[in-house]
Amino acid sequence: MSISKDTENFDGFAISASKLTRNFGQLTAVSALDLTVEKQTIYGFLGPNGSGKTTAIRLLTGLLKPTSGQVSVLGCNLPQEANKLRLQIGYMTQKFSLYDDLTVTENLQFISRIYGLTANEQKARLSELLSIYQLTRLSKQLAGSMSGGQKQRLALAAAVLHKPKLLFLDEPTSAVDPQNRREFWEQLFDLCDQGTTILVSSHYMDEAERCHKLAILEDGIKKADDSPQALITKLPAKIVEIQANDLRHIKDNLTKLPQVISAAQLGTHLRVLINETVAQPIDFLQQQPCLTNKDKFTLVRASLEDVFVTCTGKEAISR
Repeated sequence: MSISKDTENFDGFAISASKLTRNFGQLTAVSALDLTVEKQTIYGFLGPNGSGKTTAIRLLTGLLKPTSGQVSVLGCNLPQEANKLRLQIGYMTQKFSLYDDLTVTENLQFISRIYGLTANEQKARLSELLSIYQLTRLSKQLAGSMSGGQKQRLALAAAVLHKPKLLFLDEPTSAVDPQNRREFWEQLFDLCDQGTTILVSSHYMDEAERCHKLAILEDGIKKADDSPQALITKLPAKIVEIQANDLRHIKDNLTKLPQVISAAQLGTHLRVLINETVAQPIDFLQQQPCLTNKDKFTLVRASLEDVFVTCTGKEAISR
């Protein structure tokens, strides 16, 4: 397989975007996105459906033309050099996109021909991938009859068949169980260790926490961007868990207070996010009429979900 090496000489970042914007009529799907993704890292897009994750990925792969802004991927300026970039990237879409009426091997053979592998390269690479992704015993099975986790492994094998330097994954685990999700991420870390840069979109908090860095998106706007731990450390809020009776009543009253960012019931506790401007959050809560001195208050550590809540929706607060 002959692949141009021209794109190897990019400096610093696998992806660099400035004020990247995409409009669909009156709708702005991605708004002034600034983004840098370091080589050999896993970078995440975290956000709900409609937040712009898929549109951003399509812009970064050259599948969509931006309305404005600049973007460079592996040293290629997009969309002008999209064809030059094509063999350097892999793309795994949200939904299983291979052929249901072909076997596992036939799907991989078809993809290998698209990427121009020779017969010898194809044989060696398919044998390797079938082993890595535990597909050897399924090699003659029709793709359409596979489970969600099996389809996921096949789709990943197809996406990395040509050994891309950069891999895009658009909500790749949305249809699989937690065990398969965990195994899938172990495979991603293996790829990263081997030199592949990965950009993955997700709406799962536990997956976002696995990324080296991530951006939180809402309505096409980047609300935060850093490593998960740094985002948690810089959270402009304090978190108190309350154990009390009638948590629903307490929640309804606390969420009316301007100092309270959000309140969510977790089993027998109420998790309350309070603006960092409140110096003594427990004292503040104990002064509220809906709570009593019999109730229990515990100051707890923040989570990535707390960061997400403070960055998005009506609970979003100014940074």
